[in-house]
Amino acid sequence: MNLEPYIAVSGVGPLFSLVTSKPNGLVLESLEDGKTKFYSVRKHQFTPLGTVAVYTLSGTTPLQDVMGTMFEKLATTPLVPVKSEKHIIEEYFETILPDYDEDKVPLKDMKKIIKWFGFLNERGLAKPVADSSEEE
Repeated sequence: MNLEPYIAVSGVGPLFSLVTSKPNGLVLESLEDGKTKFYSVRKHQFTPLGTVAVYTLSGTTPLQDVMGTMFEKLATTPLVPVKSEKHIIEEYFETILPDYDEDKVPLKDMKKIIKWFGFLNERGLAKPVADSSEEE
């Protein structure tokens, strides 16, 4: 799963894809409705999903690997609602990434990951990409 083209913006709902960058902000296209809008760096923080990693007991795991596991286990372990109780979300996350660091990964981050994955999966964007070494 390639998460490089997707960006989360603080204070704004859905995920976006980058159209162009400007010195004072980014022009982003909403994956929800396809509308393009400028977002200023003075008002917003940007999180490219391709740069996100989850703390584990042995280091970090890239978000694309975590979401790849979520996609693979979707049939046997359905996605939990973001508004579920804390212990349900933690149990789900433990089945996806058993060695995640409970001290460094707060509940709000687990909810973000579940929300992002659900959003991408609903639009058919959560499918893993074929590994180039497997094709050869």
